[in-house]
Amino acid sequence: MLRVDQAGEYGATRIYAGQLAVLGSRHPSARVIARMAAQEDRHLAHFDTLLAERGVRPTLLQPFWSVAGHALGAVTALMGPNAAMACTAAVETEIDKHYSEQLRALGADEPELAATIEEFQAEELEHRDTALAAGAENALGYPVLSAVIRAGCRAAIALSKRI
Repeated sequence: MLRVDQAGEYGATRIYAGQLAVLGSRHPSARVIARMAAQEDRHLAHFDTLLAERGVRPTLLQPFWSVAGHALGAVTALMGPNAAMACTAAVETEIDKHYSEQLRALGADEPELAATIEEFQAEELEHRDTALAAGAENALGYPVLSAVIRAGCRAAIALSKRI
């Protein structure tokens, strides 16, 4: 569970890094993206600490997620700010589902971890809502773009659980 969460937060930081690399710091969307990226950095640092404390190794796919995440961020930003926001909305929709499944699986067994996941889930939902309000659904081909990104997220979760 922790391996997957750490991988997801790592991937999110790479997506935002790719978007900011393309859009630059002066683009109107950059401030919003940078704020979301800072929250993802905090999530990643927390899961990095939990991995170390509990002796859980990160996914062996981390180098791949680094490249893939950055590329996804850069490509969607090259498509325009609405596509960058569509990427965020799609990713956060899947992360919300993933965190909900984890909370059900945890039950009352790990109250501290559950509280962390609930806190992070709320922030991920805020990211999704921010992206939707910023025009995610106006991206060219939004339904297809969203479906492809969401499928990629589900695949990344499944692979990170095993590798």
